[in-house]
Amino acid sequence: MAFPESFLQELKMRNDITETVSSYVSLKRRGRNMVGLCPFHGEKTPSFNVYTENGSFYCFGCGVGGDVITFIMKIENLDYVDAVKLLAQRAGMEVPENSYDDSMNKLRSRIFEANREAARFYYSTLLSPKGASGLEYLHNRQLSDRTIRHFGLGFADDDWTSLCTHLRGKGFKDSEITAANLGVKRRNGNGIYDRFTNRVMFPIIDLRGNVIAFGGRIMTDEKPKYLNTSDTPVFKKSANLFSLNNAKNSGNRTLILCEGYMDVISVCQAGFTNAVATLGTALTVEQAVLMKRYADEVIICYDADEAGQKATARAIPILRNAGLLIRVLTVPRGKDPDEFIKSNGKDGPAAFRALIDKSANDVEYRLNKLKQQYNTETTDGKIAYLEEAAKVISGISSPLERDVYISKISNETGVEKSSFNQQFKNIFKRSNREAAKKQMNKIQADLSGRSDKINSDHYKKPRSSSAEEALVVFLINNPDLAPEISDGVKPEQFQNSLMKRYYEYMLGRIERGLDPLNNVTADFTNDEASKLYQLLSQSIPAASTKEAMREYINVINEESKKLTAENAASLSDAEIQAYLDEIRKNKQ
Repeated sequence: MAFPESFLQELKMRNDITETVSSYVSLKRRGRNMVGLCPFHGEKTPSFNVYTENGSFYCFGCGVGGDVITFIMKIENLDYVDAVKLLAQRAGMEVPENSYDDSMNKLRSRIFEANREAARFYYSTLLSPKGASGLEYLHNRQLSDRTIRHFGLGFADDDWTSLCTHLRGKGFKDSEITAANLGVKRRNGNGIYDRFTNRVMFPIIDLRGNVIAFGGRIMTDEKPKYLNTSDTPVFKKSANLFSLNNAKNSGNRTLILCEGYMDVISVCQAGFTNAVATLGTALTVEQAVLMKRYADEVIICYDADEAGQKATARAIPILRNAGLLIRVLTVPRGKDPDEFIKSNGKDGPAAFRALIDKSANDVEYRLNKLKQQYNTETTDGKIAYLEEAAKVISGISSPLERDVYISKISNETGVEKSSFNQQFKNIFKRSNREAAKKQMNKIQADLSGRSDKINSDHYKKPRSSSAEEALVVFLINNPDLAPEISDGVKPEQFQNSLMKRYYEYMLGRIERGLDPLNNVTADFTNDEASKLYQLLSQSIPAASTKEAMREYINVINEESKKLTAENAASLSDAEIQAYLDEIRKNKQ
């Protein structure tokens, strides 16, 4: 069962969506709405809209929309029930017991408990005779016992069943152990075994202090070197960062982005507690947006090898698009941060601080990389460098910043500023044309519905779908006209399956005297709810008149009577002839 309607109405009333969103996003008024930079994807121009009147939000950039519950689910990475509980706690409300299906919530709780117990088990194993090799490995990596304890590092022995046996003894079911990805089902279906064996273990902790996953590092040259928890109901590796729970309390708005767990721990042990790392994957947009919530600047501190340089080049535009300032720390002599700090002994922290202080911003870093590629003492090398440099500068949005770099490069190379500026303008115009073309193609695809996987029927039958979409929005905005609308068109006349579901759902709620939107977040998937709020956000006043309503109904009726190839086969000759006669009659 869902939460009681009266409870949800009061919950949303006490958690005003504008006030709630404002605690996470800087909003400005634009007409009747509030707008801001979307917290769910990187952007520089605000496309995130909050509609105070109907308690909803929608981002025209990434297509995410919903009510205040949806927002909390997304921003706090919670499921529906936990989001409701959080909002109720903020409002000082009691959550009605036994009024909802909390099976998923219970499973999530059990996974959190299993992970916490696993972390304790791994830590105790590390300090036991079974973990001697793991502890020796960590000590050889010059980690202190204090650091080991602070990060809760542990060890998974090579028994293959130690953790599963321990968790069973603590009352966990095999299904809960495998749901947490701490255990794996045997191929013959006979029992489970430990996912992690003979590895040093790194607990991954979320911003609330929950152990949500693990990374395991093997101590030999076997592959894979690192093994990470797969995605579970409490963990999504592309949306989390290692040690962000520590870094957010570091006291500054700068994050040091490292390549791996050991780099973060070594940097932290050296006194830089604002270090984080991705979780076995390349940097994602989700992670960049998450960093933006806690930082204004990110210092990329990847390994100096070729793979690290490629990862740096890939990360720069992702972080820039998230609105973050970027610096790139270059570790000398091909070392990674962990190795560099250790190689400098007691002076390691000071040496690392010096690297941070002289780290270049992302534009300077890329220009320096180009200088290393081309010999600017030769004519051909200078031309090649200037052409590539112009491409780098064309990606800068600020005219002032572009002009500074154009002047600097002109002075460095001895090339007239006007000449280099013309080269830049040519590239800038070309890139703008390409961007405009991509944008136009996207707009055309969006308008046609070709790229809409949630509402795929729109592309197949655009005329009927457009009328059905408009009628659903009209019904939500004018529930008092539900009887007239229901008399005019029946659900079975809808040819768009998603609109039919919306229509039946809204009519049913209105007939029962309920707010049509009150429980959308619970009764539809996130994508389906977002699509509905997109339709609501795109409605215009002229489409909300009774004349418009009647036109929608007429179009739906007309389209529903059209003969299709699918149903023509089931009609008799007489029925087909009657259909043709009706068409001729309407044309007269």
